[in-house]
Amino acid sequence: MTLRIAVYPGSFDPITNGHVDIIHRSLKVFDRVIVAIADNVRKTPLFTWEERRDLLRAAVGDTERVEYDAFSGLLIAYCQRKGAQTIVRGLRALADFEYEFQFAHMNRRLAPKIDTMFLMTGEENFYVSSSLVKEVASLGGDVAGLVPDAVRLALEKKYARPAGDKES
Repeated sequence: MTLRIAVYPGSFDPITNGHVDIIHRSLKVFDRVIVAIADNVRKTPLFTWEERRDLLRAAVGDTERVEYDAFSGLLIAYCQRKGAQTIVRGLRALADFEYEFQFAHMNRRLAPKIDTMFLMTGEENFYVSSSLVKEVASLGGDVAGLVPDAVRLALEKKYARPAGDKES
């Protein structure tokens, strides 16, 4: 029997509760889910890939059905190296769909045997993005309930104001 392997790629900088939801739901469909932390050349990450991996582990747990990895280059080439048949992507809004639609079709053209599966984000996480979470946290806002506790604490540490630094 062939294992059903999926790759869930993203920058996960940081992981949100929406990401965690997509991972758990993917495990209901696939035998193995590889959470692949992308090296996105268009973004400067707040967390190192090792920190993101550790935050993913803290949020999702260590299980033999989930692998945490990092990659750069073409996603399709990575999927082929890993023996994955499916790419999992989460969708929040129509704008996400348009962006993801282009990539899914290009990936399909490059590797016709690898499918893309879209999962809608739960309504409680519909408006949440890693970028928005970082912006709110950087300004001292509370991100509890939007990200796992380990991520909230890591953000507080990253954005800690030096003693004596007052808000304007």
